[in-house]
Amino acid sequence: MVLAMEDTRPNGLGAEEDHPSETTTTPTAAAGTGQPTREGCPADHQRPGAPDPELAPAMQQALDHPGEVPPASQGAKDIDLLFLRGIMESPTVRSPPQAQEQVEEVKLEAVQDNNVELVTEILGDISSLQVRDDSATELSKILQEPHFQSLLEAHDIVASKCYEVPPPTEMANDAAVNNALMQADAVRMIGIRKKAGEPLGVTFRVDKEDLVIARILHGGMIDRQGLLHVGDIIKEVNGQDVGNHPTELQDLLKDCSGGITLKILPSYRDAPAPPQVHTLRAQGVYVRPHFDYDPAHDNLIPCREAGMCFKRGAILQIVNREDPNWWQACQVEGGATGLIPSQFLEEKRKAFVPRDFEGSGILCGTISGKKRKKMMYLTAKNAEFDRHELQIYEEVAKMPPFQRKTLVLIGAQGVGRRSLKNRLVVLTPERFGCTIPFTSRRPRVDELDGNSYHFTTRQEMETDVKAGRFLEHGEYDGNLYGTKIDSIHQVVDTGRTCILDVNPQALKVLKTAEFMPYVVFIAAPEFDTLKAMHKAVVDAGITTKQLTDVDLRKTVDESARIQRAYNHYFDLTIVNDNLDKAFETLQGAVDKLCSEAQWVPVNWVY
Repeated sequence: MVLAMEDTRPNGLGAEEDHPSETTTTPTAAAGTGQPTREGCPADHQRPGAPDPELAPAMQQALDHPGEVPPASQGAKDIDLLFLRGIMESPTVRSPPQAQEQVEEVKLEAVQDNNVELVTEILGDISSLQVRDDSATELSKILQEPHFQSLLEAHDIVASKCYEVPPPTEMANDAAVNNALMQADAVRMIGIRKKAGEPLGVTFRVDKEDLVIARILHGGMIDRQGLLHVGDIIKEVNGQDVGNHPTELQDLLKDCSGGITLKILPSYRDAPAPPQVHTLRAQGVYVRPHFDYDPAHDNLIPCREAGMCFKRGAILQIVNREDPNWWQACQVEGGATGLIPSQFLEEKRKAFVPRDFEGSGILCGTISGKKRKKMMYLTAKNAEFDRHELQIYEEVAKMPPFQRKTLVLIGAQGVGRRSLKNRLVVLTPERFGCTIPFTSRRPRVDELDGNSYHFTTRQEMETDVKAGRFLEHGEYDGNLYGTKIDSIHQVVDTGRTCILDVNPQALKVLKTAEFMPYVVFIAAPEFDTLKAMHKAVVDAGITTKQLTDVDLRKTVDESARIQRAYNHYFDLTIVNDNLDKAFETLQGAVDKLCSEAQWVPVNWVY
């Protein structure tokens, strides 16, 4: 009993280490076996752990008379005796047979060794229930997980005790290899329900004579059900082999309605998380395109039927940007998700320039290579760079109704911007205001400072221009003229919208959260209409300035040039073929800003 209790004593209380004399031998037993035996434990007839009939009375006597210890244990301390008594009173020590039964290992055996086949049968039985029962869909997904399938295969191998590696088998042809792979992989039977004419929202591609799912469109029927994934191989539709013809498969699925059963070979990619429509919409990216797009005329799109048509200025929600060339987007007004060219692809397409002809002049001396135009950036020629600026998508955010800080009127000379500005200020002076320009010329006799102009010296204006205090400036007849940025803030601080009719190049400075402009382009009408309008104004005595046909054509051409170069800055375009109608359109658009939600550049918000 001393040896059996060795591991349970605390340090310093071991009787064997302090009193080795407690382990004794019986002469007869030692002579018969040549080995020492434990006291009171015969060497031949008792198996380890078996109860000794003489042991129980001895233990009881020791418990009843703890003070009567053997002579060999006279050196034992009281704490050792208390510890020994606690162990001897333990049910485990007093019942050795039960203790041995508790430590005996229970051997587990496999119930069966064909679990893979059983799971395949279960998948076939519940395939028809997945459309109606979410629990069946979840169970099917769990049973088809690659890790779970591998666990079942390992269990069956261990249960059947097939520990040897099977010898390699030579396949006769590629078809036999494909069949073996299909048997090893878990073939899935998918059941979906489809309305007649409803698109599935999925595209296919041919990969090694297999029909593979190439793309799943966000928000489509397949995406909502979550049963198919990119990379899955389609084998059969309603028991009919689909081969490797995507067009025939799409036609077959288009004509189907009601329940559709698909036999697929799943890919081993990690299954994406279930689509959370509300979360995606809340975290979506909204953009305003600055170009028109029609997938029917795009030769680069992988599937024209999956493309989405949109117009310049529409608001699109980008729901998927995994493909670097093709994004998935939808109109905010509603509609299905479709493919649109990405920022990267459209920039490459619009920036593409055919390679210049490189003629050496040896074979044909009269032909020489086209010279490339090289120039460094100069602020004096920034209009040249503005013409080559690429604007594809502008990220926007939705804002509640609010009053813009500035109203910017852009247009060619003589198109009617000043007339519209003056009419707005005169009719609603409490809502709109104008800046007073600065000039370096001397005031005339009847002019007062701060009435039509702020008069200053040329040196002061040049200093302010270098310090960047002017929005725009120019020189006319030897005098400087310009609009100061502080004068814009002075009008805005009064709670009014500041109306500006500036050069288009100033839009780069104004299109920020500091000014929050609403930019309106006043476009010139056709030449004949503009000529008739000018004649009517002259006949009415409103102006005495006579414009020639050359001047009018210059106005039309300049208007077209401004629209091409700065169209991505415009919030509204008004063709001024009738001044009264143009004013009503402008006034109505400004009123809507205070009553309807607005889409503004995202850097105004964040």
